[in-house]
Order: sequence, then structure tokens, then C-alpha cells
Amino acid sequence: MKELQSTKDYIASPELLRVADIARALQKPLLIKGEPGTGKTMLAAAIAESLDMELIVWNIKSTTKAQDGLYVYDTVARLYDSQFGEGGVNDIKKYIKLGKMGEAFRSEKQVVLLIDEIDKADLEFPNDLLWELDRMEFYIPETKETVRARNRPIVIITSNAEKELPDAFLRRCIFHYIAFPNADMMEQIVRAHYPQLDQTLLTQALEQFYRLRNRDLQKKPSTSELLDWVQALSIGGVNPKLLRDTLPFAGVLLKKTEDLDAARRQR
Repeated sequence: MKELQSTKDYIASPELLRVADIARALQKPLLIKGEPGTGKTMLAAAIAESLDMELIVWNIKSTTKAQDGLYVYDTVARLYDSQFGEGGVNDIKKYIKLGKMGEAFRSEKQVVLLIDEIDKADLEFPNDLLWELDRMEFYIPETKETVRARNRPIVIITSNAEKELPDAFLRRCIFHYIAFPNADMMEQIVRAHYPQLDQTLLTQALEQFYRLRNRDLQKKPSTSELLDWVQALSIGGVNPKLLRDTLPFAGVLLKKTEDLDAARRQR
């Protein structure tokens, strides 16, 4: 089995790569938790790139139902066709559209399936997927057809820990919490995105970034905001020495008025 590796755009810790490999070997979903901006969603893309597989993304919303990921029966289109004389309305298969999980099951090759931010849905959503994740199949009663996975997808599930997930669901997953990167790891991450960035600018930016994160802020800046900030500093031609006493382009890092005011007062 080919081992997972970091990519040029995504630096993963050795521990995370090992856990992802174990989940693949055990053929279990990998549940990833961590604060926003720690690269949970990007992990699935990195796995797909590392293994040269297609990535299928199922973005979960508060209104998403488990059925949406399996298939949708377009009764409106069928009714329209029957009223306006379109032929073939008795062929119900024409009106069945597979969801993201259905697409992953039907794929001729193994794919990576990302179920992103599962905790946004209602509490019953994870339990409604237990059978499909266990058996890798689902039944379409309208056509009396069972859709089985031709190649078991690699399933990555992310959560921002907004809600507790059911125990029955957790038992079926391999779990990993992505801790926020330390300064050394963060430097590698920034370098992966901006290899030509001035080292002095990067060093001063990281010091300022972690100084802010250690404060009592309503919303601490994340990795994505740091990446935007160092790019803004570079484009703006900011002198690295100024970062010791000033916070240029503060609105790139801090997104709450209260945090901006607190940072200005402490300056």
C-alpha cells in the first residue's frame, strides 16, 4: 500500500499521516477535528493528490439530510414531463440523480470522499449514514436497485466540534485531533505556499502572529489568515522591523472589532 505523504501545498505532521494510513488499512472513515484553519479540509485534497485519486466533496449544511448524499428523486421533473407530453416518464431511473456518496460508490476507480463539517447538520445526520458507511451500499426503493461501492472510497470526515457526534457513529471512525501548528511547523506551512518570502519578514510575522494568538481574543487568527497576512505584508513592502511595534493590515488577521480595538490599545 502506497504511504501517504505531505504535498507541496500541504504539510502534515508524521502522526497525522500515520493515522490516515491506519484508517486506510482498516477501511474505516477518518474523523478529523480541530479548530478552524488547521487544514482539516485540505487533508482530503492532499490525500487525493498523494494517491493520484479523484476527490469528491460533500459539503454539509444545516439543512443537509443523509438522503441528499445518496440520491435524489426528481419528482418535479417527472411531473413536468408527464404534463407536457415528454416520453419515457415511466422510466424512473431517468429522474434519479446520485448524490456525492452515490457518485463515490459508482466510481470505476477508488476515490477520496470528503464529508466536510458533519457537525453542521442535525444530530440524527451521522446516525442516518451508519449503514452506508458500514456496508458501503444503499437501496433505492423507487427503482428497487441496490447501489454498492465498486471500490471502497477513502472517507475523510471533518468536524469543527460545534456539536457532539453520536457514540455509535464515533465507534465506526478512526479519530484524530489536529492541534494548532507550533512555530516551526507553521514556518514550513508558510514556506510551502511562499517559498520566496523574505526570511526576516517571515520570522517577525510569526512572532507577531503567535503573540496575538496568546492574547484573550474573541477570534484568534488561523493559518489561512496568517497566509493572507504575510502575502499582504510582502505585497505592501512592509519593513520587517516595523512588525515589532506595529500591526500593518490588522484587518487581515483580526476579524472582530473588539479584537482590533484591543490590539490597538495594547500598541
